[in-house]
Amino acid sequence: MFDLDHSPHHVYALAFGAHPDDVELSCGATLLKIIDEGKRVAVCDLTRGEMGTLGSAETRKTEARDAMRIMGYLSREMLDLVDSELLYTPENLHAIISIIRKCRPEVVFCNPPDERHPDHMKASRLVHDACYYSGLQRLLTDTEEEKQHPHRPHHLLYYIQFKQLEPDIIVDVSATFERSRAGILAFSSQFYRDGQTGEPRTLINRHEFLTGLEARARSLGEQIGTMYGEGFLLPGALRIMDFSGTFSPGTFS
Repeated sequence: MFDLDHSPHHVYALAFGAHPDDVELSCGATLLKIIDEGKRVAVCDLTRGEMGTLGSAETRKTEARDAMRIMGYLSREMLDLVDSELLYTPENLHAIISIIRKCRPEVVFCNPPDERHPDHMKASRLVHDACYYSGLQRLLTDTEEEKQHPHRPHHLLYYIQFKQLEPDIIVDVSATFERSRAGILAFSSQFYRDGQTGEPRTLINRHEFLTGLEARARSLGEQIGTMYGEGFLLPGALRIMDFSGTFSPGTFS
């Protein structure tokens, strides 16, 4: 666990990623928007990213800590559920439940259920189920403190990764997109660097990759009449409590 302070880790939003950098690449600008609104955010990486072509587990741990400080998360947890073997087991499920019960978020973000990387899809199922099971009074984990405090998040949002999935909602991140790039670039071992030579070519260390991310954000922003957007999928119907607050006047007609 990396902490920015020692206060209780109850947060508004908790973002899970199968690997370090999943969160920053997919919903970092939205997390910054939440922080700008005065809410607390935590992140949990389910694996150390140790099977990645570039970087080492230790390098990625350092990068994850740097990203946490740059982005302003309250805390960041890095579990060791084994990169490329992120299996649906009671032990892995309980590890995620323990994080949810400790952080007690209102909103959870996680990998989408339909993705290029098998770990992303496995992470999605684990987090989806953990969000439900974490609210069961009689489900006990290994941590005594958490046995007494079941908690079920109110909302689960799937962010978009490699596949160009059609979002259910688009968040206006025009004010935070540029700042979110610094969180991405904290994972410098994974992305293109001027003068890099002799490294294996991967999907994300191509020079064009970060340009493509910006193009997607511009495209999503265009759909809602803003400069930049981040899209999310919902596992079910969205309950509207504050109708006029949700359906506020738009910027175009």
